[in-house]
Amino acid sequence: MADTVADVLLARLREWGVEQVFGYPGDGINGLLGAWGRAGNQPRFVQARHEEMAAFEAVGYAKFKDTKDAFAVCTATSGPGAIHLLNGLYDAKLDHVPVVAIVGQTERSAMGGSYQQEVNLERLFSDVCSAYCETCNVPEQLPNLIDRAIRIAITEHAPTCLIFPSDVLELPYEPPGHAFKQVPSSLGLEQPVITPSDEGLRRAAEVLNAGGRPAILVGQGARGCVDELTEIADILGAGAAKALLGKDVLPDTLPWVTGSIGLLGTTASYHMMMDCDTLLTVGSNFPYTQFLPKLDQARAVQIDRSGAWIGMRYPYEVNLVGDAKATLRALIPLLERKADRSWRDEIEANVVRAKEVEQRRALTDADPINPMRIFHELSVRLPEDAIVATDSGSAANWYARHLEFRGSVRGSLSGTLATMGPAVPYAIGAKWAHPDRPAIAFEGDGAMQMNGLAELITIVHYWRQWADPRLIVAVLHNNDLNQVTWEMRAMEGSPKFAESQSLPDIDYAAFARSIGLHAINVERTEDIGPAWEAALAADRPTVLDVRCDPDVPPIPPHAQFAQAKAVVSAVLHGDEDASGFVKQGIKQKVQQYLPGTKES
Repeated sequence: MADTVADVLLARLREWGVEQVFGYPGDGINGLLGAWGRAGNQPRFVQARHEEMAAFEAVGYAKFKDTKDAFAVCTATSGPGAIHLLNGLYDAKLDHVPVVAIVGQTERSAMGGSYQQEVNLERLFSDVCSAYCETCNVPEQLPNLIDRAIRIAITEHAPTCLIFPSDVLELPYEPPGHAFKQVPSSLGLEQPVITPSDEGLRRAAEVLNAGGRPAILVGQGARGCVDELTEIADILGAGAAKALLGKDVLPDTLPWVTGSIGLLGTTASYHMMMDCDTLLTVGSNFPYTQFLPKLDQARAVQIDRSGAWIGMRYPYEVNLVGDAKATLRALIPLLERKADRSWRDEIEANVVRAKEVEQRRALTDADPINPMRIFHELSVRLPEDAIVATDSGSAANWYARHLEFRGSVRGSLSGTLATMGPAVPYAIGAKWAHPDRPAIAFEGDGAMQMNGLAELITIVHYWRQWADPRLIVAVLHNNDLNQVTWEMRAMEGSPKFAESQSLPDIDYAAFARSIGLHAINVERTEDIGPAWEAALAADRPTVLDVRCDPDVPPIPPHAQFAQAKAVVSAVLHGDEDASGFVKQGIKQKVQQYLPGTKES
């Protein structure tokens, strides 16, 4: 039997080193599914419970894979299946993650006839996959289409899409010929290592050498640059703050690393940015300018791999386009060591104090459990090879401040789209990228009800194929869509609207146990640490269902008067939880003024 287009498509994916494709079946890709059967499930088809989850799993895989030119592939059927991929692919686009989507389409003979499941997929995907979106209409377009989709995804750090009418997948394959309007193709990609001009490096060094109070901001584009950043910080006497997507770029055990920046950031990062006179930004597109130095305060240099992202967010004096590691290495010999270390000493003292305050806040009592304590108790037990995913919402606040990364810990979340629901599928993708490492997902109960419960079934389906079976899902169970509740109070001055914010009470641990997972209900503070220890020692995935207090406020590093006034307005307008969050707010704020750490 001659190979079909679908057979060749899967063979080409194997040649590119693809080991998994995350997807959900449908008759629009029946020809591809048949080819999978003939290929012995190579690459492995990983079945999610929903196409959106398949896309998130692909994003998680690509984020955590850690190999040169890593990318991921997801697939879905025509019409509704393809539509369901969109949210996950937008997550990939906004966080600059290489994902290739392969989607089905109605047969060519039916297109334009308002046929069942006929959607204009090229138009639908033209924004989210703007880097590359093409339809395969004849067999000779392969392998060029798949090769280009992969190369563009890798080089542009973006999602791409290939659309296959269902009848095309089943056609006998004919390769492109040595003829007019035929496009042959080839495998592989060797990318350049770009460094800026000598003149640009010299100008950047002049700016950095002239400052007396330098600060560094790193994002995910600085990953793999620990040695270079450490040397530059030492030469300049600088501290370094981390954008949220760059949380795993530098270990938090370094005394000059101030932690996260922004609304979810630390007081140490805030004070460093407000007091510095020089800023070096490496691999970050952090959008919140109000948390950077005032616009006339600091001279600044930016390093980014792409001219499309350079020079934004702050009036940078020198914009260097180049590979972060190579550019930093080229910059180091041009820098002059600062003899005065008082600024560095001030940063390190602020880091110590910020960690004391966060520890005190995490150990402050709540009813029944302080959500910060969940993260604090993991932090002191976190394996040095763990992979951590967190969902959007209040879980992201505590992840940013209360998890101390060390060793080779990796972590991520939906940083720019900030969508609900990716934590569990991210962790599933991480387990396929690194089946020998433990993965941990932090999930609010809103996201858990949205899609996390369903993806527990995916975990049950596959966990026995992972060398290390540990995948822990920690549910922040407070029966409230807590982040939005607090945003309504702090930004709108509105009391909690229970009809939109209160959630049905579900026993997440009971559900997990019912499908064969290890699960623990945690309802007392003293049980949190032992629960983490049991989960980290378990022989299968675990769900921790932790009852926590919705009234614990996510206090920003610098609360503005307008925010405090809005919260007071919420109280005066009859917020049903007013007494609880006023009490917790006072208890949390006072920790800022008390010395030292608390006894745990």
